[in-house]
Amino acid sequence: MLRPIRTLAAAAAALALVSACNSASTNGNDKGGASGAAGDRRGVTAESIKVGGIVSMTSAGGYSKKDTDLGAKARYMRANAEGGVNGRKIEYLGAEDDGQDPAKNLAAARKLVQQDKVFAVAPMSSVTFSGADFLEQEKVPTFGWGTLPSFCGPKYIYGFNGCLVPTPGGTLNQTWPEGIGQVLGGAQGKSVAIIANDSDAGKFGIRTFQQGFASAGFKVSYAKASVPSTTVPSDWSAYVKDILEGEGGRAPDAVVSVMQTPNNIGLFTALKRAGYKGVLSDPTDYDPGLLAKDATKQALDGVHVLLQFQPFESTDPQMAQFKADIKAAAGGQDVPLNMHMLTGYMSADLFVSIAQKAGKDLTVESFQAAAQGFSDKGTLVGDRAEPKGQKDSFGCGALVQLKNGAYEVSVPFKCHEPIPFK
Repeated sequence: MLRPIRTLAAAAAALALVSACNSASTNGNDKGGASGAAGDRRGVTAESIKVGGIVSMTSAGGYSKKDTDLGAKARYMRANAEGGVNGRKIEYLGAEDDGQDPAKNLAAARKLVQQDKVFAVAPMSSVTFSGADFLEQEKVPTFGWGTLPSFCGPKYIYGFNGCLVPTPGGTLNQTWPEGIGQVLGGAQGKSVAIIANDSDAGKFGIRTFQQGFASAGFKVSYAKASVPSTTVPSDWSAYVKDILEGEGGRAPDAVVSVMQTPNNIGLFTALKRAGYKGVLSDPTDYDPGLLAKDATKQALDGVHVLLQFQPFESTDPQMAQFKADIKAAAGGQDVPLNMHMLTGYMSADLFVSIAQKAGKDLTVESFQAAAQGFSDKGTLVGDRAEPKGQKDSFGCGALVQLKNGAYEVSVPFKCHEPIPFK
């Protein structure tokens, strides 16, 4: 039986690179541990499968991924309405709020495994994933948006659209560079500036997108993870000056921000006030809720947003199903759709799909065996395959542009051949 989504907690502590421990036992005799037969079936009964999530519901900067929880709930509700997974209902506990704090992320992972005894964590959506090593050690199947290195390589951790931050030997998703190239009428002779937060995720983002845009034919004139990750700057003039000067004093043809909404609003507003007329793009601001405030709508007007799933404007029957599921999970209310809902929904969908293939005798071992040969086609994130997705992205996406107060598809959903990551 689904439990209600938790009420948002008070604003959490700022992001800090710290670790935490928990006094709960993790030895092999712990009934909730992953070792032995008890751990292999942890969270599984004859009637149910217990699942929890970890989501940044709150943050010091005001950014929230809370609707990730609603998206997961929507997918689990439909699975239960259709008879469950091989006859078992999914008992979704809702998501723990990590506040974008590494210590809280690890604490949430420990709580879900050692106290709540979940079989899986789906979704996991945060800019920090300090609980990854613990979940991998405890053999907990975990699903989320593969924008962090922890989604690339571990056996038990899966990105719903694959590994987006690979290690050498993996591949890079080229949706963003190819999409911006299409908007500009080609990449040759064009320049791009890439900016990110001074965080692990930001540094990896700079590394990957710098290579991706260069491989697509762009000249990368600026690439820095220099914006504080704990606070939104009140003065963007230094960043704008560096970006617009580029190389040789020429402004870039496109500015790509690998940051969250509050930072994007500040940066894009400052760039526009400085007279910048080029292409602005980010991977975050596809959220009709942002249009409620005139200042926000004005700041993001004209921005091309990267999507790694079918746009909500798509006529695909699966998008219609998604919208119906969200409405049902929201108590029959029409709620503004956003990308966080899709993140939670598709994280849950990949878990459900693999669990279904694992059969009636569901254990961690049977789940992992099913994942090793899993594949399907034509989902809202394109074709999926495991364990390919633990090394490579699924390579699909689109761009939408905020224009005159509404989103329009600027580059249709398409799958691009990924490139080797060096």
